[in-house]
Amino acid sequence: MFCRHNRFTADCPICAKGTVLDPDRKPARRPRPAARGRRKDGSRRSARAVQATTVSRGPFASAGPYPDGHEVRLERVPGGLRFAAWQAGQILRAAPELDLPDLPAMLGGAVEKGLFGDGRDAALAAALGASAGADEAGADAGFITASAGGDPLIGAFGASPGRSGELRDELRVERLDGERLRIARWILRPNAGWELQEAPVMLPPDRFGQALSAAAEKGVLASGADAAE
Repeated sequence: MFCRHNRFTADCPICAKGTVLDPDRKPARRPRPAARGRRKDGSRRSARAVQATTVSRGPFASAGPYPDGHEVRLERVPGGLRFAAWQAGQILRAAPELDLPDLPAMLGGAVEKGLFGDGRDAALAAALGASAGADEAGADAGFITASAGGDPLIGAFGASPGRSGELRDELRVERLDGERLRIARWILRPNAGWELQEAPVMLPPDRFGQALSAAAEKGVLASGADAAE
């Protein structure tokens, strides 16, 4: 095509200037992507190190490890407490479960480390019969003895009600088969009923205290060791 200077546009130094036909045109530079995981001193962190910084490692009390290698931890995190199952240094996406006999020691460790705080530790200890004045024979006081069969306790739970957005939720301390406990959140979904959340629990300390106290009052934390007596 001819330009207004009666030349081929590609050969015209005036009309071709600044266009794709300009032989002296320099290609535009693409912005360089920001370097990930780079420190101020220019060194790089490994992907594992970056991931590790996202996991809070506050004070915690634990139970286990169990035969499959996992343990459960009640841990202080920003905004409350987290109850989760851990395995090989990673949090499992599952509703945490633990053996009933391990609960008193874990809660005792939580009280000792002040995980509940603001006077809630003493209230929780009293509710579970774990006050400092209890004698050795009554170390499990507050954990009501189950009936001879123990079957009525399976599926029983103590709960702390609350809300998850627009939905009702409950933190439940639930008795499973074989003196096993599950501490997990349940959400009430419209037209679907209560649904178990297979995930770690992160809630304020009060919710844990309420659920554990309710479970103790209902006999969910009963030990079958003295059932025959």
